[in-house]
Amino acid sequence: MVGKGAMHFALRRSKFNKGHAAIIGAMRKPPSASAAARTAAPAKPSARGGKVNKAWLHDHINDPYVKLATREGYRARAAYKLKEIDEAFGLVRPGQVIVDLGCAPGAWSQYLRRRLAPGGAAAGALEGKIIGLDLLPMEAIEGVDFIMGDFREQETLAALEHSLGGLQADLVVSDMAPNLSGISSADAARVEHLVELAIEFAQNHMKNQGALVAKVFHGGSYDAVVAHFKNAFQTVKPYKPKASRDRSSETFLVGMHLR
Repeated sequence: MVGKGAMHFALRRSKFNKGHAAIIGAMRKPPSASAAARTAAPAKPSARGGKVNKAWLHDHINDPYVKLATREGYRARAAYKLKEIDEAFGLVRPGQVIVDLGCAPGAWSQYLRRRLAPGGAAAGALEGKIIGLDLLPMEAIEGVDFIMGDFREQETLAALEHSLGGLQADLVVSDMAPNLSGISSADAARVEHLVELAIEFAQNHMKNQGALVAKVFHGGSYDAVVAHFKNAFQTVKPYKPKASRDRSSETFLVGMHLR
């Protein structure tokens, strides 16, 4: 079980992958009256901000992976990041039990579902089991067991164990990232903490010969995060998919075979 003292994170993968794509929102207190008043009056958009938004929207619309995701029925371009990682390391195989942490909106679960299906079908028979967890709701995906809740809490863990049916995962995947404050030291600590949660989850719910894929970021916490992985896994490989935007500092760590 993941430690009770851990910070609360909302498990969510951003549909549009802007900058740091998948965002896990920290659970926050309701805004004060003064903050609410400031929020109620919309600020006038700056010319610079408008240009930035238009530029991002233009890039997004013309992104080849966005177009490909639309054509192939994926909910987000992030599906192709997992596809590249899978093809590089041969992680996904029919018959496996797979847990997708922070699964919303569902692109990774969609990819996993097709990989476990005969002929790569998006519906129908499934050879294996996929369990997705998120604090936020996710539109149903045929063959994917979705659990809405905080995986650190007993109720969610009980639901997970019930869904596992006494089995342990062969693969745990996580495209999670913390809310970024812009304060480098605080953001580095949040990234490191989130990876610790994913590793601890894998240690408690995954087979010894299994693998964990987790999103990380180059920056102040990168070396510490790699060290955590190396302490937990016999083999650790960094991987930057081509589907990950060049300007993004994200990369992925693949840990194989628990120590």
